[in-house]
Amino acid sequence: MHNKGIIDKLDAWLTFLSMDSSEVIVELIERYPEFRAMYEHIYNICRNVEGMMEMYSEELKILDRNTVKYMVDQMQEQIDSQKELIDNQKEQLVEKEKEIQELKRKLAERK
Repeated sequence: MHNKGIIDKLDAWLTFLSMDSSEVIVELIERYPEFRAMYEHIYNICRNVEGMMEMYSEELKILDRNTVKYMVDQMQEQIDSQKELIDNQKEQLVEKEKEIQELKRKLAERK
């Protein structure tokens, strides 16, 4: 940019995306007037601090909502795995209870 200036449309876009010098912006707008509306839009957004904060706040709300959803999903997975473990343990207890009853029956028969 500093060596050759704004030569073509690619240079114009690179300048638009990377430069904040007012002289360079004026040069860009003079050569490529279609960038004027975009600069005006960005300028108005930056001047409207309250609007910027609302945008930022909205992004935080979305981030918080996604975080909560992720945490709930993680907790649900943990609950499901614990429930499965409990069900397996209940089955084992039932089997052990049957074995105990069978051993008691055999012991009673021997007496």
